[in-house]
Amino acid sequence: MFLSLREIKKSKFRYSLICLVIVMIAYLIFILTALANGLSEANRQAIDSWNAEKIVLNSDANGSLDQSTITAQQAKKASADKRADITQMSANVQTVSEGNKVGSQVIGLNKNQFIYRDLKIVSGHKLTKDNEVVVDQSLLETDGYHLGEKVKFSRNGHVFKIVGTVKNNQLNVAPVIYATNDAVQTEKFGTDVNHTISAMIYRSDVKKAVAGTQIMNIEDFIQDIPGYSAQNSTFEFMIAFLLLITLVVISIFLYVLTMQKIPYFAVLKVQGVSNGYLAMNVVSNALILAIVGVAISGLLTFLTAISMPAAVPMTFDITLMGAVAVMVIVMSIIGGLIPMRTVAKIDPAKAMGGS
Repeated sequence: MFLSLREIKKSKFRYSLICLVIVMIAYLIFILTALANGLSEANRQAIDSWNAEKIVLNSDANGSLDQSTITAQQAKKASADKRADITQMSANVQTVSEGNKVGSQVIGLNKNQFIYRDLKIVSGHKLTKDNEVVVDQSLLETDGYHLGEKVKFSRNGHVFKIVGTVKNNQLNVAPVIYATNDAVQTEKFGTDVNHTISAMIYRSDVKKAVAGTQIMNIEDFIQDIPGYSAQNSTFEFMIAFLLLITLVVISIFLYVLTMQKIPYFAVLKVQGVSNGYLAMNVVSNALILAIVGVAISGLLTFLTAISMPAAVPMTFDITLMGAVAVMVIVMSIIGGLIPMRTVAKIDPAKAMGGS
C-alpha cells in the first residue's frame, strides 16, 4: 500500500484520469440504479401498500387488472375471509375548470374492508361519501392539486372533492385515486350499476377459485404488469454491462501502466522484492482508485438526490447503493488482478537489458 500511495502521488495526472473514468462510470451506475428502483416502485407502490397475499381476477383477463371483471354472482360465491373488493379504472383526472389533465389509476374501495381501513392518511381525512376521493400525494406535489380541490374524470364528468392524501401510492407509474366502489362503478359503467368489480384482494390463502376466475400470488401479478419485467431486465442488463466496462477499463489502464513499469519492477526484483509484493502493489492501485472514485461518485449522487425534482421517478436506496458501490470496487480489484501474471513473469536480466 505504501508503494502504491507513493506511485499515485508521483503520477497524479495519470492516475487522476483513471479515477475520473471510475467516477463517471460509478455515477452512471448509481443514477441508473436509482431510476430502475424508482420506476419499479412507481409500478407497484399501491399494491405493496395493501399487504396482500393473493388476488383473484377474471380468468380471461390474462393477469391484467384493467381487463378483469368479476360479477356480483362470482363475488358472492367467493370466500369473504380477509378479503377486499376493488374496482379499477384508468382515467384522466382534471380540475372542474378542465385544466391540468393527469393520467391516474382510480381504485374503488368498500369502507368495511381492509384496504380502506388501512389507508395511511398523510393529510386530510379518509373518504366517507361517494363524491369524495383520497389521492396519492404526488398529485399535489407535482401536478398542482390541493386538498379541497374539486375534480372530475374524463368519462362521465361527475364532480369529486379531494379530502385526503396518501403517500407512495402509485400504480403503473400513475398516481392512485381512491374512491368508493359505487362511485367508480358509476363512472366506469354508467348509471346502470351492476356491481361488477375488477378484483378480489386477499390477505390469506384462497384454496379454490370460483368458476370463471383465477387466483394469483401478488408477486406473480406484479410481474405481469405490462412492461414491468422487461423494464427491470433492461436496467439490470445495463448495470451489469457497466460493471463489465469498469472491469475492462481498469484492466487496460493497469496493464499499460504495468508494462511501462517493468524496468522498475525488475530493479525491485533484483533487490529481493517478491512477486507477491509487486503484484499486490498493482491491486492496491486499483483498490485505492476504486474507493476514491466511488466516494466522489457517491457525493455526486447525493447532490443529485437532493436536487432532483419530485416528478422524476428515482429512489435512492442507501442499502442498494452500498451494494452497487461494493460491486464497482470488486470489479476494480478483479481488473487489478489481471496484470499480476505479467508482473510474476518479469525476468530482471531481460528487463534491464541483459542477455
